Amino acid sequence: MIDRIDRRILAILQEDCTVPVAEIGRRVGLSTTPCWRRIQKMEEDGVITGRVALLDPHKVNTKVTAFVAITTSRHNDDWLRKFADVIKEFPEVVEFYRMAGQVDYLLRVVVPDIEAYDGFYKRLIAKIDIADVSTTFAMEQIKYTTELPLAYVPAEKPKTVAV
Repeated sequence: MIDRIDRRILAILQEDCTVPVAEIGRRVGLSTTPCWRRIQKMEEDGVITGRVALLDPHKVNTKVTAFVAITTSRHNDDWLRKFADVIKEFPEVVEFYRMAGQVDYLLRVVVPDIEAYDGFYKRLIAKIDIADVSTTFAMEQIKYTTELPLAYVPAEKPKTVAV
């Protein structure tokens, strides 16, 4: 169970995973060793799934973001597995979702420009049969975060004291 101290540790790590463990411990009121043990436990439990560096898309020449809505006439496991394998071949696809509603799949694709997107699109449709593809391009990124809201983590139950 994640308690309020773990929640505070997670908030710090989501903001900056390079903060030293001793500093995290200081901020949450723990010494280094217990703080490190909590972090390790959350990694073992799969709460923390990785630690990454976030890159500036302009500095790595991926300044165009496209949202690609895909519909298919095939709704079976074999087609989905093949489609997922095809998508894994495209590093431009940074997010991939199976959807409910009129769109079957949604991709977030990052590329340098429209020409690069067109190349991506042509390579994609050459590899898999798709009924319809609709692409919208982001004009401006208003909000972006990798931080998940922690307010939804169930609160720990108060411990009852025997009298």
